[in-house]
Amino acid sequence: MSVAELKERHAAASETVNSLRERLKQKRASLLDTDVAGYARSQGKAALTFGPTDLVCCRTLQGHTGKVYSLDWTPERNRIVSASQDGRLIVWNALTSQKTHAIKLPCAWVMACAFSPTGQSVACGGLDSVCSIFNLSSPCDKDGNLPVSRTLNGHKGYVSACQYVPDEDTHLITGSGDQTCVLWDITTGLRTSVFGGEFQSGHTADVLSVSICQTNSRLFVSGSCDATARLWDTRVASRAVRTFHGHEGDVNAVKFFPDGNRFGTGSDDGTCRLFDIRTGHQLQVYHQQHGDNESPPVKTIAFSISGRLLFAGYTNGDCYVWDTLLARVVLNLGSLQNSHEGQISCLGLSADGSALCTGSWDTNLKIWAFGGHRKII
Repeated sequence: MSVAELKERHAAASETVNSLRERLKQKRASLLDTDVAGYARSQGKAALTFGPTDLVCCRTLQGHTGKVYSLDWTPERNRIVSASQDGRLIVWNALTSQKTHAIKLPCAWVMACAFSPTGQSVACGGLDSVCSIFNLSSPCDKDGNLPVSRTLNGHKGYVSACQYVPDEDTHLITGSGDQTCVLWDITTGLRTSVFGGEFQSGHTADVLSVSICQTNSRLFVSGSCDATARLWDTRVASRAVRTFHGHEGDVNAVKFFPDGNRFGTGSDDGTCRLFDIRTGHQLQVYHQQHGDNESPPVKTIAFSISGRLLFAGYTNGDCYVWDTLLARVVLNLGSLQNSHEGQISCLGLSADGSALCTGSWDTNLKIWAFGGHRKII
């Protein structure tokens, strides 16, 4: 078969694939006769009301000298780890604002960090393509630095995300610019499973985020520059359980809904979306219209403990608090006193849901607490 014939067949196959993709999109749209907000309104659900004193900035954590890229809480709620491009991980006491550890990293270009479930170790990854584990109880070396206790080598691209498997200090999942996710055995330092890569159902561009289901730790979801999110089962690495379409830009953030049956996404297209893992359907789009018709990209998201609120951080410094039921913005933390002066790059909720921590390119972290009658939502 000649090269010209191969090109012709390839062009015809590509046209068929695009046609089928468009038909699937239309069929999917025809099945979605309503969304969460439409149904909630038809049932007469009342909107949440939020005042400027219902969520207030009670602490500003200062200490980094570079952009803050990632943060994570310990399960016992009172400690936070943050990663910055000043080349350090800092462990904070969230109640006193004091630093308990300042860890100098082998590579300054860090992109992700995570606390282990017991809070005894932290993990981080970045442009050096490895995931480094630090045991917080290890003695410091002669220069006063905490040594790396384990290095997880195997990715062929930058490490963009990492998260420990719930209730296990021995396993961790990473996402990478090499288009794969990896489940690691920290004890041995070896890869247990690789998700994507040579498999057809894997991502076709950089993986930017991962989120592990808290109610079923075998399931996790990944977001990618290919504008999709994919659901994976750690027992079946050869193929994604489901692929979720809808976004028109990089999926920068994914986060499981508290019940484990849904997950949220945040994208460069300026929208957040809610998907159902059982049906594969998109349930809701969260999008705020701007005067110039251009929406700032969403960089990070988190749900409140009940799932009624969705916190979303944007590149313009806004941090919207969405009512997930009615798809309305009830508060913009970016408009409040003591708000960040740069883009919101990361955020996370404490384990008991009583406080929100945001990290920004302004080098600071801020802790926001529910005030008045709103203790937890």
